[in-house]
Amino acid sequence: AKEIIDPRPYAVGSIAETYVKYPDIGILLPAMGYGKKQVQELEETINAADCDLVIIGTPIDLTRIIQINKKSIRVKYELQEIGRPNLEEVLNQKFKDRR
Repeated sequence: AKEIIDPRPYAVGSIAETYVKYPDIGILLPAMGYGKKQVQELEETINAADCDLVIIGTPIDLTRIIQINKKSIRVKYELQEIGRPNLEEVLNQKFKDRR
């Protein structure tokens, strides 16, 4: 892969709507759920993108549920919290009124 491409021009359905609703996502391709329609839209978006490699960073192995028409590689990551507030504290503060 020579460069990271912008998937937004290729986005369809709920993925395109997500880019409008959350413009700060930037060039990341969001997986907005794994219902039948959402999976189909994700597959269409990926397969329409003009790229030679798809880097998959989702919690599940997408190649088990969609057919990708180009090379792909799955990456894994872990969160290492450094300092405060940590993720738990941020989430507790954000949702304290919803308990």
